[in-house]
Order: sequence, then structure tokens, then C-alpha cells
Amino acid sequence: MTNLLSPSGVFVTSLSVLLAQPSKPRSRTLRLVKRWALMIGGLFVVLLGILIAPLPGPGGIPVIAVGLMLILKSSFWAKRQFIRAQYARPKWVYPFRRLMRKKPEFAPVFWQQALRAEKVVTKRSGRRLSRGRKQVRRYFRKLFR
Repeated sequence: MTNLLSPSGVFVTSLSVLLAQPSKPRSRTLRLVKRWALMIGGLFVVLLGILIAPLPGPGGIPVIAVGLMLILKSSFWAKRQFIRAQYARPKWVYPFRRLMRKKPEFAPVFWQQALRAEKVVTKRSGRRLSRGRKQVRRYFRKLFR
């Protein structure tokens, strides 16, 4: 190729040198701004979850979990801590990993967590969720036979 003018204003004599130029600095700053926006948004959601946590019901816990996932997507330090927690307590971290997939499965994750919470809180005879699920399954099996 003949002499070309590079984006920085320097004449270049080959196409390979022109193609090897670093990417636009604007895209790098946009990524940085996006990362900080996600981090600040995640912190805001976590604080919101802490504020609504005293209200009746489990309202604050899912909100805090969503805020932590936003922080996790934007912070390298948080990712390292998440990996450490994954090795230390895989059963606790697995639901968050399922919710952070590209196509998360919300209903199965929340159902699994509800069953796990019921198992921890109630005695075997008082577990209504798993019995209710079995009754619904029996009903639909009879209905569609």
C-alpha cells in the first residue's frame, strides 16, 4: 500500500500497521462508565433492600441479592470473592450462579430455595410445599390420563 494517514495523524506505509492501532479511547471510557454505573446502581439496590428488610415478608432479601449480582457483574474484587465463596459453600452460591446466566430460570430457583428454607425451618410433618406439589402433580396426572 502507499502512504496512509493513521487516526493519530501519522503517515503509515503498510496496512498491517494501520490495523494494529489501539481501539478508540472512547469505547474504553464508555466501558469504564458502564462499569461504574452498574456498581453504583448495585449499591443503590442493596441499600434499598436493607431499607425494606424490616418490613414483613422476605422483601429485602431478593432485592439485596439482585443488587449484589449487579455489583458482581462490574467489580473484579467481587468476582474474586464470589469464586472463593463458591469453593467454600457451593450449595449457597449455586442459586446465584443460576440467576446470573444469560437466560436465568427464576421459577425453579425460587422454588428450590423455598423448599430448602422450608426444610430448615419446619419439621418433617409440617412441610406443606413439597406435599402441595405432590398433590398438584397427582391431580394433573389423573386429569390427563
